[in-house]
Amino acid sequence: MSVVKEFKEFAIRGNVVDMAVGIIIGAAFGTVVKSLVSDIIMPPIGLALGNVDFANLFAVLKPGTRPGPYASSAEAKAAGAVSINYGLCINTIVSFIIVAFAVFMIVRAVNKMKREAEAPAPVPTTKECPYCFSAIPLKATRCPFCTSELPAS
Repeated sequence: MSVVKEFKEFAIRGNVVDMAVGIIIGAAFGTVVKSLVSDIIMPPIGLALGNVDFANLFAVLKPGTRPGPYASSAEAKAAGAVSINYGLCINTIVSFIIVAFAVFMIVRAVNKMKREAEAPAPVPTTKECPYCFSAIPLKATRCPFCTSELPAS
């Protein structure tokens, strides 16, 4: 069997398509979360902490070709400076926490659906009277509605 034919069979099974869709949705979700963190969540936190822009929190280890101070981490990078961008790291950690929480909520919902699907059917506590078709207790020997004597079960 040729490699191309084997790959075709593998791809047609659906696993590859499902995985590709998952990766694409995951990448899009990651972009949305990154924007949520950097554009919505971190600005108010930075404002509350005294106008701190987390994206521009960095420490210069070695100045670049143009000496500092640098107004932003992008400016330091453009000048060729070596810096530790701990503000971007904080943004990334917050993004990770949001993604991890979202994945946890999805897994939790899936597990709940699985438990509900696997739950055993409730044990019946009543039976139907063969004469008047009323619901009566399983242990009843006479129907309380039509007073018929019931056959032993």
